[in-house]
Amino acid sequence: MPEQVVFWKWITPKLLGLVTQTSVYHWSIEGDSEPAKMFDRTANLANNQIINYRCDPAEKWLVLIGIAPGAPERPQLVKGNMQLFSVDQQRSQALEAHAASFATFKVVGNENPSTLICFASKTTNAGQITSKLHVIELGAQPGKPGFSKKQADLFFPPDFQDDFPVAMQVSQKYGLIYVITKLGLLFVYDLETAAAVYRNRISPDPIFLTAESSSTGGFYAINRRGQVLHATVNDATVVPFVSGQLNNLELAVNLAKRANLPGAENLVVQRFQELFAQTKYKEAAELAAESPQGLLRTPVTVAKFQSVPVQAGQTPPLLQYFGTLLTRGKLNAFESLELSRLVVNQNKKNLLENWLAEDKLECSEELGDLVKTVDNDLALKIYIKARATPKVVAAFAERREFDKILIYSKQVGYTPDYLFLLQTILRTDPQGAVNFALMMSQMEGGCPVDYNTITDLFLQRNTKREATAFLLDVLKPNLPEHAFLQTKVLEINLVTYPNVADAILANGMFSHYDRPRIAQLCEKAGLYLRALQHYAELPDIKRVIVNTHAIEPQALVEFFGTLSREWALECMKDLLLVNLRGNLQIVVQAAKEYSEQLGVDACIKLFEQFKSYEGLYFFLGSYLSSSEDPDIHFKYIEAAARTGQIKEVERVTRESNFYDAEKTKNFLMEAKLPDARTLINVCDRFGFMPDLTHYLYTNNMLRYIEGYVQKVNPGNAPLVVGQLLDDECPEDFVKGLILSVRSLLPVEPLVDECEKRNRLRLLTQFLEHLVSEGSQDVHVHNALGKTIIDSNNNPEHFLTTNPFYDSRVVGKYCEKRDPTLAVVAYRRGQCDEELINVTNKNSLFKLQARYAVERMDGDLWDKVLQPENEYRRQLIDQVVSTALPESKSPEQVSAAVKAFMTADLPHELIELLEKIVLQNSAFRGNFNLQNLLILTAIKADPSRVMDYLNRLDNFDGPAVGEVAVDAQLFEEAFAIFKKFNLNVQAVNVLLDNIRSIERAEEFAFRVEEDAVWSQVAKAQLREGLVSEAIESFIRADDAAHFLDVIRAAEEANVYNDLVKYLLMVRQKAREPKVDGELIFAYAKIDRLSDIEEFILMPNVANLQNVGDRLYDEELYEAAKIIYAFISNWAKLAVTLVKLKQFQGAVDAARKANSAKTWKEVCFACVDAKEFRLAQICGLNIIVQVDDLEEVSEYYQNRGCFNELIALTESGLGLERAHMGIFTELGVLYARYRHEKLMEHIKLFSTRLNIPKLIQACDEQQHWKELTYLYI
Repeated sequence: MPEQVVFWKWITPKLLGLVTQTSVYHWSIEGDSEPAKMFDRTANLANNQIINYRCDPAEKWLVLIGIAPGAPERPQLVKGNMQLFSVDQQRSQALEAHAASFATFKVVGNENPSTLICFASKTTNAGQITSKLHVIELGAQPGKPGFSKKQADLFFPPDFQDDFPVAMQVSQKYGLIYVITKLGLLFVYDLETAAAVYRNRISPDPIFLTAESSSTGGFYAINRRGQVLHATVNDATVVPFVSGQLNNLELAVNLAKRANLPGAENLVVQRFQELFAQTKYKEAAELAAESPQGLLRTPVTVAKFQSVPVQAGQTPPLLQYFGTLLTRGKLNAFESLELSRLVVNQNKKNLLENWLAEDKLECSEELGDLVKTVDNDLALKIYIKARATPKVVAAFAERREFDKILIYSKQVGYTPDYLFLLQTILRTDPQGAVNFALMMSQMEGGCPVDYNTITDLFLQRNTKREATAFLLDVLKPNLPEHAFLQTKVLEINLVTYPNVADAILANGMFSHYDRPRIAQLCEKAGLYLRALQHYAELPDIKRVIVNTHAIEPQALVEFFGTLSREWALECMKDLLLVNLRGNLQIVVQAAKEYSEQLGVDACIKLFEQFKSYEGLYFFLGSYLSSSEDPDIHFKYIEAAARTGQIKEVERVTRESNFYDAEKTKNFLMEAKLPDARTLINVCDRFGFMPDLTHYLYTNNMLRYIEGYVQKVNPGNAPLVVGQLLDDECPEDFVKGLILSVRSLLPVEPLVDECEKRNRLRLLTQFLEHLVSEGSQDVHVHNALGKTIIDSNNNPEHFLTTNPFYDSRVVGKYCEKRDPTLAVVAYRRGQCDEELINVTNKNSLFKLQARYAVERMDGDLWDKVLQPENEYRRQLIDQVVSTALPESKSPEQVSAAVKAFMTADLPHELIELLEKIVLQNSAFRGNFNLQNLLILTAIKADPSRVMDYLNRLDNFDGPAVGEVAVDAQLFEEAFAIFKKFNLNVQAVNVLLDNIRSIERAEEFAFRVEEDAVWSQVAKAQLREGLVSEAIESFIRADDAAHFLDVIRAAEEANVYNDLVKYLLMVRQKAREPKVDGELIFAYAKIDRLSDIEEFILMPNVANLQNVGDRLYDEELYEAAKIIYAFISNWAKLAVTLVKLKQFQGAVDAARKANSAKTWKEVCFACVDAKEFRLAQICGLNIIVQVDDLEEVSEYYQNRGCFNELIALTESGLGLERAHMGIFTELGVLYARYRHEKLMEHIKLFSTRLNIPKLIQACDEQQHWKELTYLYI
């Protein structure tokens, strides 16, 4: 909300009205909407206290009420202001009103209710008070009768002239307006006529809140005491009160009709008789229709209208009467019957239908009987509304809507004769009887007729199908108590309709019938499967089960699932005994389906018992995919082989992972199948290649060997070749076999097989073929390398030039034949571990050192330089003496040096670096090595450092110098910094480490650098050599440390030196601190003329602070110069006082014109006996009342009574002389000059503070003057 809410109220159950200082908002609790602005407040509500906000029922009109203070001539009478807003028109109207409310009223001739606004006001005009109630229609409906504007006076008792309305409620029930005032008065007015009905005080305490009581037609109110009041109309007495006390008969009748109240019976009857006598039948009918409590709506009235003779062409009065009643509402039973007679006689049935649809008629059995003569459907509706139950049941029966009989009977709690109804329906509609019986079975509380009785009723009529349909439905719950009926329905159908019985049994809906009885009937009817399902003895089952010609095979298979394991196997055995070939598929199917229950082994034994490999083949074929039993898989392979299913044998041997490979291999070798692929599958998958090769070779099946190697698995060719060599196969066949496969052969295992049999040269041609074809296979080149090494055919050339062999493999092959060749191979493949081992083992340390230097690998160096290496010393000697001196690569040298550093071998490293840096011209000028040599010496052998510094020039001076400082080699560090002209670092070493200011000062004179002098100056300053430090700072031209210099100079009191320094600083920086300190230093050395000259020049000194500091330090002459320059007359005055220059002080005080300054100068003059000057000051003080007493006490405390009296007497003639001066002079006369007291009192009695002077005279016992003052 952009504004603060000043008033809020629920204007509907779901809508909140929010009022701010300027606007009105609505906020709905539905959804997540934000407050919506409705309108802005009008000017008449400005600065008003909002007391109410309302809307009409349609939320199209809104009214806001506020009150404000009364007019000045009558402030007690509060003003009331109202803003009426139209939502549709978006317009407001400002009115004067204290309370308002909306109402709806139906005007005669207008079916739509009118919206009314009621408001009450109390205003003053020319001293006259006017109190009014207004009732006005809002939004008049075009072309329709409207509500005439009404107004009435509000009569306030004399004691309530300042009272005003605070609330208004409208009772829609009674059509009354309640106006409630602040002081508890209640006014009641009629809404239609604005006629006054009642007035009384309902609360002695002020009322501030009311709410509608829609259920009682009254209202609730809360008063200031916190009481909740409920006010409403007394139904029993209000009409007599209005007719009797108010003598307003018309209002009494209207009120009785409007709210259906008693008390107006005689008036209504009398009025009716008058209208009837005047033949005003329409008005009489309207009066009768609206008569309170249905007073005139009786058979007598109807007879009265019937008795009126009807003129030709005129509407009968009776029809006018009924028409009027219909427009007002619903007819009673007698009226409905009489009107219906007229309509039926005129054959206008559609009118009856419309009135019934509009609920204009009160239904009764008599009305139904009347309408039945013309329309049965309409009569049934009337019977139902009239709750004429027997007539309703009879009507449903006639219409054959028997289901509705049950529904209706249940609804109204009626119990008909169900058995009679069922017999009646059965005679003409058997299917309808079934439906009705089923409906009865579903009734709450159970079926009213026994199921067996109903069944017998159907059977008596020979309606067996209908009886079956009924029983099948009611027996669905399958309850034990229905066993007899279950048996009965099955017997009926097994004898007459076996297929129906079969379907019933197939559904499995019954479980409590007589199973042995039904089993016998099924067998007699030829339903062998059902008989099997019901027999419980094995002999019966075995007798029936062999009738496979009449049993569906799948159903028979499913039946086996219901038998125990032993019974199922017995039955399967009988089936095979009776007809092996015909029943084999059924038995196989059953065995496959229930293999888990029957047991696979038992099923296998059953088929083996009858030597049925075909049965085994089919049975195990379905089980194979889910079994992991090796024996099962083997038996399946065996059965497939014996039944000629060679392709299946080939498939299983290729795909199965669970058969016993050894057993299967042996079986296939014994079986000697014409197709060797099955055996090849087994041997290839399970590694029986030697056995397979031997079998195929000995059985002269060489084409299978070639096919296997070339097409099936070239990867196993090495094993095949090995076995062929063991079987002494001719080399030509073996070579041809190898060359036929060529690149598909795995070379490594082939080489291994040949190498194991010492037939490696057999592969030479094959390997050369591969190489010539561009093979880069490492195993090919490994094998070729081995053949070259064995033949000693220039192996070094192969080892250094061939890029494809495995250095580790070939090197291992060379170790026992020639270690140097192994080193060549290992170096080529960077096989660090192997090379170290072979060189250690064969004492080839020079080769190892060269390799380590060339390799430049940190891990390798760590390995060979670790302390645990027993050959480390030999390696280091070779590295220092041979490998590194031979090297021309800085990277190799760097890696070796780094390795020595990592291994923490400083002495060996120094030895190494001296060899490289000092003796090897190639690395003598190497920057990094020189750094490393010096740094290593600093760490391991400091005595060599100075020598290295003198011999070496190309190293990192700053970094090495810092390391030397850290190692506390200060002289060496100083030498390094001096050598590299790092003079600041050098002088810092002298100052911070060697701690010799003298050497530092000498060094500074030698180099003459500002930065060096700055370091020396700071050190001198730290040591308290302030004058020397200032001199050094001046030499360094360094102004950065002026604060430290100022502080030190003041402590050492060397202001002459400080002046020199500050003059130098001012040339570099403009700092208030510097200028201020310069003035202070001038003052300290009494150079006042320099101060006067300085302040006349441009400067940035804070002169006020400087002057205050000089004053505090008692340098008054300097302070006087500063204060005079900046025109600080107050401080100048006190400074001149300190200098005893009182006349100047008075002049300065006059310029300052400050009471404080005047007092300071005055008191100083008093102390110095300069009373003339003191009086000049005092006259400027005593004109202030608050300061007079202080001046007086100061004079008196020092015994200067006469001077004080002279000062006070002079003050009498001042323009600003006040009572305090005259009074104080009187007190001084009383104390010190009694003779002048009386004269003073008489002269200035009107300007004296008499009480204060009385007190002074009383203390001094001046009774005469005291008497005069009292008088």
